Amino acid sequence: MHCPYCSFSDTKVIDSRLIAEGLQIRRRRECPECGERFTTFESAELLMPKVIKQKNNTREPFNEQKLREGLYRALEKRPVGEEEIETLVEDIKKDIRSSGEREIPSRMIGEVVMQNLRKIDEVAFIRFASVYRRFEDITEFSEEVERLTSD
Repeated sequence: MHCPYCSFSDTKVIDSRLIAEGLQIRRRRECPECGERFTTFESAELLMPKVIKQKNNTREPFNEQKLREGLYRALEKRPVGEEEIETLVEDIKKDIRSSGEREIPSRMIGEVVMQNLRKIDEVAFIRFASVYRRFEDITEFSEEVERLTSD
């Protein structure tokens, strides 16, 4: 693995740990050239279904980076660690793959994200839901909070 700081071609693995219920390996690496340390994640490459966009019915490849960015925004300043987020990403991808479909509507992805977010942080769930469901006013927001507290 090349060093992301100095591009040296041979880095050293310092520590390896299983995360995401054993579906991913987290490796701490160190560059012998510049001494910088960084983390890499290794997982099996499994095919994700294409995403059917709601607005115009176009199809595009599943974008894990979009998923990760949405989760980071929802979880900003919340007491959820990196390993929990990685597990969350893997759980969401697993749920999506388990549908067995080659194409999946973007709306279904949003619902899967909300189900999984709700399990780990209710505030992040509300944040994500307010953007995803496009709450128009405080009434819709309070109705969602009410549903959350009544369950």
